[in-house]
Amino acid sequence: MTGFDITGWGMSVPERIVTSAELAERFGVDEHWVVSRCGIRERRAVDPGQTTASLAVEAGRRALDKAGLTGADIAHLIVATATPEQPSPATSAFVHHELGIAGSAHDVNSECAGFVYGLVSAMALIAIDPRPILLIGSDTHTLTANPADRDLSILVGDGAGAIVLQPGAENRVKAWNLGADGSCTGSLKVLAGGSRMPTTEETVKAGLHYAQINGNEIYLNAVRYTVRTVRETLESAKVDAADVDHVVPHQANIRIINSILSHTGLRPEALITNLQKYGNTASASIPIALTEALEAGRITAGDKVLLAGFGAGMTWGSILMEWGGVAA
Repeated sequence: MTGFDITGWGMSVPERIVTSAELAERFGVDEHWVVSRCGIRERRAVDPGQTTASLAVEAGRRALDKAGLTGADIAHLIVATATPEQPSPATSAFVHHELGIAGSAHDVNSECAGFVYGLVSAMALIAIDPRPILLIGSDTHTLTANPADRDLSILVGDGAGAIVLQPGAENRVKAWNLGADGSCTGSLKVLAGGSRMPTTEETVKAGLHYAQINGNEIYLNAVRYTVRTVRETLESAKVDAADVDHVVPHQANIRIINSILSHTGLRPEALITNLQKYGNTASASIPIALTEALEAGRITAGDKVLLAGFGAGMTWGSILMEWGGVAA
């Protein structure tokens, strides 16, 4: 299998900050209750004119600059998102145009596991076509959360993160695992707007274009399936959990993250999280956290880095790789 190196990375978050204190006041609860429930002190929200694609373009441009490339060098663009620019065409088409991408473009929608799914897809592409790939995770879930829904509103934030993959001499991926359980489609859903329930005046009045969440079900399945995928990836790689240098999980909820660590034996000091600053940015959460860790010089050559995510559906995935030595 053709190897690859991650040679560029970048992120983009809106300037507007929504604090937990603001949300606590809106919903008539204590700020401490909000923070203790999810670990989030503030999150970013798009302003009018900002979209999933505009955040993706900014993050993608920064990743390209870091890699010393332009859109003309990119053979394939993959955009992971569950909050598309519009129903058609794909969000990647808009990003493709703005960045001047030379090659193909497609979207991946595996909800909050989308970046991991996209990375596995990129690995497969680069194996058969060893040319540069731009992978972006971008979501604007503040636009899909009902403003009156406390449980979702305290969690979601907007943002985008991107990486550039270029062919390399070594296969740095030690193991990976993907999975899904389609019986869990009811735990987090947007009912209206698709072929099953086309948008009508009635669906809009009923608020069926907003996301609906079963928090307890999401929590239990997120822990169960993420623990499973992490264990299977580590077993396949023949790597002990204690030997993982950095864990970059989907930044969903600090209680979920801590439960995953305790059930897998991953070291708390290996955890990379920025949940408290950005909230749950869905497909963008892993590449944003990875970008900040790289910019801070936290990840160095030879480190074992584990990426793990889960999403509605349910979907889940994890990848263990050895960092290739491209430094900030």
